[in-house]
Amino acid sequence: MTQESSVLVISDRPEQAGLLVQAIDTVVACRQIAAGAGMPAQRPLLAVVDVSRDEAAAEAWVARLHGLRIPSLQLALQPITTRPAPTRFLPTDTPRKTVLAAVFSLMDVVQTARTRAFDRTARFTAKADLANRAVGEAFDAARRGEAVSPAAVDAGTEVILETISECGIRTWLEVIGSYDQQLYQHSLSVAGYAAAFAGGLKLARADQMRLARAALLHDIGKSRIPLAILNKPGRLSPDEMAVMRTHPSVGANLLEAQGGFDANMLAVVRHHHEMLDGSGYPDGLSAHEIPDLVRLVTICDIHSALTERRAYRDPLPHEEAHEIMRDMGPKLDVDLLRAFRSAVVAPLAKVPAT
Repeated sequence: MTQESSVLVISDRPEQAGLLVQAIDTVVACRQIAAGAGMPAQRPLLAVVDVSRDEAAAEAWVARLHGLRIPSLQLALQPITTRPAPTRFLPTDTPRKTVLAAVFSLMDVVQTARTRAFDRTARFTAKADLANRAVGEAFDAARRGEAVSPAAVDAGTEVILETISECGIRTWLEVIGSYDQQLYQHSLSVAGYAAAFAGGLKLARADQMRLARAALLHDIGKSRIPLAILNKPGRLSPDEMAVMRTHPSVGANLLEAQGGFDANMLAVVRHHHEMLDGSGYPDGLSAHEIPDLVRLVTICDIHSALTERRAYRDPLPHEEAHEIMRDMGPKLDVDLLRAFRSAVVAPLAKVPAT
């Protein structure tokens, strides 16, 4: 559905509603539909729910509009007790002049919020572009056999931490979702999840930086994987998968050889595919052999992979992805996974406010 600057009036009183529609239409485009009709293909900026004869239908419309993030004004005999914000209420017999004033007032609020949201998105997009450039430069350098700049990586990590703190993980994912390069998008996604997770855990700033930096470079070894394998639209063959599984050790080796990255970073790059039950790779580590920082990035990495669009499948909803991870049982740190749900998954699963 697309969205336009218009008002939608949903009513079971066609004659009275028609007069309201005519008055609104002198200022902004307005259309009227019956209470039993479906949502138009073009979403309005706001809606008036004038359904007083069927309380269940009124509640259903208010809930649906809320789910679509469309503010609404409800005209009814009495307000819906479970009315979600930002729905406003006026009695059915409110004079039309008062209803019009309420509609235009709400319209101004929505337009102002839309302008602010546009400005915020532009600012966040600029920051995301800086982080994307840092990732791209790191991978390009590694691909050419040149040194990855720790300073550039730190700068990109700082941008991610600042942006997640300011706008949250949902907006971050929406912004980076427009990037074409899936490898960079995945790295930015995992780093975003790591930043949100670190914030939810109330880690010290230095620890947040350490976690997000490690997440940003966790897949640096993929810079040395042939593009035919890396960008294959379908599932990999056993031989191709064997090559792909070399990326953790390749990445750790190239960062260790150039210097400038500490042991914690190298551990994440090398071991983010290790599982607590020993079934992971490349070294088959288990339990206490896997550091906490690695466990944190592994959770972010798996959740990101499950919720990203791939050529062979659609992205999974966040709650469904979390259920799959919970069913992995002894492979993941159960306590950290539970904390990840509280800090990251639960807020993402909620319908965002308008």
